[in-house]
Amino acid sequence: MNDAATPLPPGAQLLGREWLGFDESGRALIRFRAQQAFTNRHGTIQGGFLAAMLDSATGICALAAPSSELTVVTRNLDTRFLKPASVGPITARARIVEQTERDMVVHAELVDTSGIIAADATARLRILARK
Repeated sequence: MNDAATPLPPGAQLLGREWLGFDESGRALIRFRAQQAFTNRHGTIQGGFLAAMLDSATGICALAAPSSELTVVTRNLDTRFLKPASVGPITARARIVEQTERDMVVHAELVDTSGIIAADATARLRILARK
């Protein structure tokens, strides 16, 4: 999986998504750029943008696994907001937890530059044939 190999969808562009690869434990690493425009009245990143980052990260992680004839769609995203997130780079660490022929469960967490986990999510995804 390499975002540079295909045009980024508009939502991924807005979030500043960048595929970084896999870490030594096999987790997918995806960086996002949290912009000033994403902040709420408290000056921290609004939860909807964090949820969008988590949805994007779990989907990209899942797409790194299936063959090119398959794709995934999110059926459910159970999100927890743990700490306020600030403007700047946020890295998602995602891993596949379960997989069957039709479904996949992926867990992801968003980490700020100081290593604090701002939010995490578990996504349940449906595996589909690409049209």
